[in-house]
Amino acid sequence: MTQQEFQWMGRTIRYAGVAKAAQAAGRSVSSLPYVHRILLENLRRSQRAGRPVGERDIAALLEKGDAAELPLFVSRVILPDSSGLPALQDLAALRSAVDRVGGNVTAVDALVPVDLVVDHSLQVDFWGDAAAEERNLARELERNAERYRFLKWAQQAFRRLRIHPPGTGIIHQVNIESIASVVVLETLDGKEWAFPDFVIGGDSHTPMVNGLGVLGWGVGGIDAEAAMLGQAYIFPRPQVVGVRLSGRIRPPAMTTDAALLVTQKLRAAGVTGCMVEYFGPAIPHLTVAERATIANMAPEYGATCGFFPVDEQSLAYLRQTGREEDHISLVEAYCKVNHLWRADAEECPAYDRIVEIDLSEAEPSLAGPRRPQDRMTLAGIAEDFREKLTLPLSQGGFGAEAVEADPAEALPGHGSIALAAITSCTNTSNPAVMMAAGLVARRAVERGLTVPAWVKTSMAPGSRVVTRYLEKAGLLPFLETLGFNIIGYGCTTCGGKSGPLPQDVANAIERRGLVAAAVLSGNRNFEGRIHKLIRANYIGAPPLVVLYALAGRVDIDFDREPVGLSADGTPIHARDLWPTPEEIEALLPQARDRDLFSAVYGREAAGAAAWEALEAPAGALFPWDRSSHYLVEPPFFEGAAGRDPVADLAEGLSKARVLAAFGDSLTTDHISPSGEIPLDTPAGLYLADAGIAQKDFNTYVGRRGNFEVMTRATFANIRIKNALLPDVEGGFTRHFPDGETVTIFDAARAYRAEGAAAIILGGKEYGTGSSRDWAAKGTALLGIRAVITESYERIHRANLVGMGVLPLAFRAGEGWRQLGLTGGELFSFAGIEEAVRTGAPVRVTAKGEGGTVEFEAVPQLLTEAERALIASGGILMHVLDAFSPASGSNGMEE
Repeated sequence: MTQQEFQWMGRTIRYAGVAKAAQAAGRSVSSLPYVHRILLENLRRSQRAGRPVGERDIAALLEKGDAAELPLFVSRVILPDSSGLPALQDLAALRSAVDRVGGNVTAVDALVPVDLVVDHSLQVDFWGDAAAEERNLARELERNAERYRFLKWAQQAFRRLRIHPPGTGIIHQVNIESIASVVVLETLDGKEWAFPDFVIGGDSHTPMVNGLGVLGWGVGGIDAEAAMLGQAYIFPRPQVVGVRLSGRIRPPAMTTDAALLVTQKLRAAGVTGCMVEYFGPAIPHLTVAERATIANMAPEYGATCGFFPVDEQSLAYLRQTGREEDHISLVEAYCKVNHLWRADAEECPAYDRIVEIDLSEAEPSLAGPRRPQDRMTLAGIAEDFREKLTLPLSQGGFGAEAVEADPAEALPGHGSIALAAITSCTNTSNPAVMMAAGLVARRAVERGLTVPAWVKTSMAPGSRVVTRYLEKAGLLPFLETLGFNIIGYGCTTCGGKSGPLPQDVANAIERRGLVAAAVLSGNRNFEGRIHKLIRANYIGAPPLVVLYALAGRVDIDFDREPVGLSADGTPIHARDLWPTPEEIEALLPQARDRDLFSAVYGREAAGAAAWEALEAPAGALFPWDRSSHYLVEPPFFEGAAGRDPVADLAEGLSKARVLAAFGDSLTTDHISPSGEIPLDTPAGLYLADAGIAQKDFNTYVGRRGNFEVMTRATFANIRIKNALLPDVEGGFTRHFPDGETVTIFDAARAYRAEGAAAIILGGKEYGTGSSRDWAAKGTALLGIRAVITESYERIHRANLVGMGVLPLAFRAGEGWRQLGLTGGELFSFAGIEEAVRTGAPVRVTAKGEGGTVEFEAVPQLLTEAERALIASGGILMHVLDAFSPASGSNGMEE
């Protein structure tokens, strides 16, 4: 590759030229989507560095056609503690395994910069008062001290790992406000090189940084581990869908409403697994904060990313957030010289297809009660809730019995809001919607409105910057008066760590069978995720969260009914509280003060002192404690010697039973829950048997370092619906051939003892939601050897491959129901070896009481690299082989 140069501040900067690379391949750079330009730069620069990238890889990117694999080398990895700790735990276990076979343990290291933000362990234990933040942080540090000591060990053990302690903020907002550089400047072979800031993250909402012009997306922790170790991140060449945004967001709609509109339309347009790139006349009018709100929802519309190329708005945001002027000038100079700067928002490269979205169609909306793509305008919420209330579960309802509303009860009736949370993910990065929430609160307090006692209110900003500007604007006291006190900084209610409900409210829900509601400003509302007792969950803009909290119920028509009554009995309507665009705009300069960002990110986080006080082990090897119930050495590297993984897979699948069967849109939250650990579940009983009090169970996130807990948690979400038991919710199944009802964990153990493999049947969009590696790890540890569905979400499918579980798909138009399968059959699979070697279909035979069904299932192994991973038994075995002395390699690439 011929390097190119440009002058910046009197220095010669080298770069891998995108235009020349495209020209060499017979393409014009102007025809390439910007995401392809960044990937092309990555491939060309990697070629120059001597990495295993060839001309065929360049051609695979630039030529439309069959799926091809791209060997990418990312600039950095970013992780929350929820997926980061298990990833680092795997690396620690890998070091132990390498040590046992006499290898060089220090070769197992992070070769790219890794940022781990401790943000997913905060829980709303305390709320509604000024001490809530301090008390929640103290409880977090107490509850997770053992996990955090491990992270401190990892920080000294792995050379390019940086830990951001509790109290810093949520990973995505910290990323765009502080960590992301847009352009990286690095010295290679004594010369300065500039290249794009290209990141993968262990959280599915990593695409939020796309709003700044940084290409990044979420991966499972398994892929993140390989990238950290310097391995090529093998990525299938994606379709790029151009989304032309036109129109303006018209008040009273907010950016959140536009994001929900985009989510609904793109999910309907079928962009799953595609890269989305935005262009069109609306682009110049969208700030980075607004773009980030839309980009954050990429997992909800199913895309790999939702990318906004670098332009003047990107520079403005870097300036607002306190980045150095020299660096901002580098971003501009490099992006312009290397064709990564978008000067014309209506420029339309050669996208695979184009989707048109008019932002003026956005209206004040909520999405729910179970999925983020199910958007409804406010006028339709009440009617939809009432329709679903008594519908059976099988028809998408709640299957509830009618009850009379009782004002004397702790929770009056169906539809009463038990939780109202302004949460960190998606919206608190957007000052306009946060100022709007504060203005609604101010008007409500000035008119004497209060939030009903049964509503648990909380506010968890994505960074401490939000608190500062709400204080400067004089709005924080009004939010606090309504109970929206700061409870901490991190992923809480949106990720299932909403904490306990008041006991009298919880008792009323259980005693009367109430369908309680939650309203939050997050991005996910899957049933069973937010709180185990709350079945109707809605997401929307922060000011709407405040409005619904004041109303205390979700089945309200704001056009006709008042939010509440003032002290003198005057009805107060939503329109009386809603701010004007001019009022919001007048306050935004408070949030654009670069000194504010410099002050927040220039100081230690609130939890830094306690973090530093934690004592932690030192050395290259982690000292595993056999008595621990938080950090248990995982079993992934055991029993691998002398085994042929493909032959083992084929032998196992010669006799298989269906462990569970599911319909469409099964989420990774259903497969591997993140919130509270109920006592009456396999995981809860395991902890209780170990002598751990229920109050100390922590959450599933907190116990992700214990494979015994997480295996028992797999498919154990209390709201999961296994079609083998259509009238039962929770982690239960039927054991065959006797048909006995048992837990999924017990059935898996029984099948293993009987010498039968376990399989899963699913519908469309299997594995939507979070990039949760334990959804695949737990699947593998249950003894599940294959999953057969109609379609997969990208990250979970890749994670299954990474754990050596074979993902299969029914032929188009077929599914387990369409084929007449009941789940009670005995399955056998033929052609496994050929399927792994070439991707050929697998022949499946299912013998049951009703006869025999034969069909073909197509391996969802999209690249040669994925077939190699399955042949190795998964990525962890593949990496262990690379580090063993027999391989003749230290497994690493500098």
